[in-house]
Amino acid sequence: MYLSDNWQDYALLDAGGGNKLERWGSVVLLRPDPQAIWPIALWPAAELSPVCDAVYNRSASGGGAWTFHRQLPESWKMGYRDLTFIVRPTGFKHTGLFPEQAVNWDWMRGRLDAWQAEYADRAPKVLNLFAYTGAATCACAKAGANVVHVDAAKGMVAWAKENAAACNLADAPIRYIVDDCAAFVRREIRRGNRYDGILMDPPSYGRGPMGEMWRMEDNLYALVSDCAQLLSDTPAFFLINSYTTGLAPAVLRNILQLALPPGQAEADEVGLPFSAEGKRAGLVLPCGASGRWE
Repeated sequence: MYLSDNWQDYALLDAGGGNKLERWGSVVLLRPDPQAIWPIALWPAAELSPVCDAVYNRSASGGGAWTFHRQLPESWKMGYRDLTFIVRPTGFKHTGLFPEQAVNWDWMRGRLDAWQAEYADRAPKVLNLFAYTGAATCACAKAGANVVHVDAAKGMVAWAKENAAACNLADAPIRYIVDDCAAFVRREIRRGNRYDGILMDPPSYGRGPMGEMWRMEDNLYALVSDCAQLLSDTPAFFLINSYTTGLAPAVLRNILQLALPPGQAEADEVGLPFSAEGKRAGLVLPCGASGRWE
């Protein structure tokens, strides 16, 4: 399992009963998590109420809302290594950051460092698809890459720019594009552009800015096959991340082996270890899967 176990500002305190209890800096949140199907009995209701600063409650009709036990700032900053991210509670339970992905940020930076040691005459080019609020974009830019950041949501791209500024990357060679990822890739093929690193974090379902429909099981292989045409002659890495329930890591590895040029492909679950600050140290919360190619 790929474990994100180098955090200081984030901690998974506990999980169970369909929820996870997390520390985000000095803020403690209780949010839904469908993987945590065991009891959370180690935190009785009498203990949870004063511990949590905010709780996200799902609605029976869909969606949900936050209940705040104390007034929180609209947003606050979290650090990881030399990166700084802006987080805030959103109406969809998320905070704008997936802390389990830190293990992939570190892996990509390692691959880029190795690439630049071999090809010191130019900066690597990285394509980040379904790039969300840009944590991976910032990680790659910190490693010296020129990054093209693509997401269909204008709000997420604006948030990504905030994160880049917080990381002192406001003037870094990052190109932000609001577009449907599959359509953008097809245009890049026609333009003859190439990238030394490609990463994608596609949703299970989604729609592009012009109503384009995305379904992971139907569209992922075709997208990876198209992206294979964008790889340079000296590629550093290819990363697929998936939160789709029931999609085994071996599926991602098979796609990478079948769609990309000969290379080394591996895949595994991504996990967050329970913090020693909580009551279940030693356990791991599964958080999707990642496929890696180099």
